[in-house]
Amino acid sequence: MLLKVIVISIPVFIAFGASAIAFKKERTLTALVQLIGAVCLLAVVFAHVSEAFDLLPSMGWGKPKTPGHYVDLASTIIGITLLAVGYFLRRAARVHTC
Repeated sequence: MLLKVIVISIPVFIAFGASAIAFKKERTLTALVQLIGAVCLLAVVFAHVSEAFDLLPSMGWGKPKTPGHYVDLASTIIGITLLAVGYFLRRAARVHTC
């Protein structure tokens, strides 16, 4: 279980760092959308850490049809969507300005 957390967390921390740097440099709405997506993915990492170390057991981390499952699922869907949309819109804006 801990290996799963490590495998998930490395690319999420990289995406968060890159998004934070992009937002600090650009201060645009698309960079903010990308950063919010990365923060949602950090919630996914927190959910898996909580599952691995049995933190907040009342959330039912890792069990279907529990609040923890839905927090993990929603954070994953929203995070991936916002991260991708923010990234591609930033790239599209960059192509149009060059």
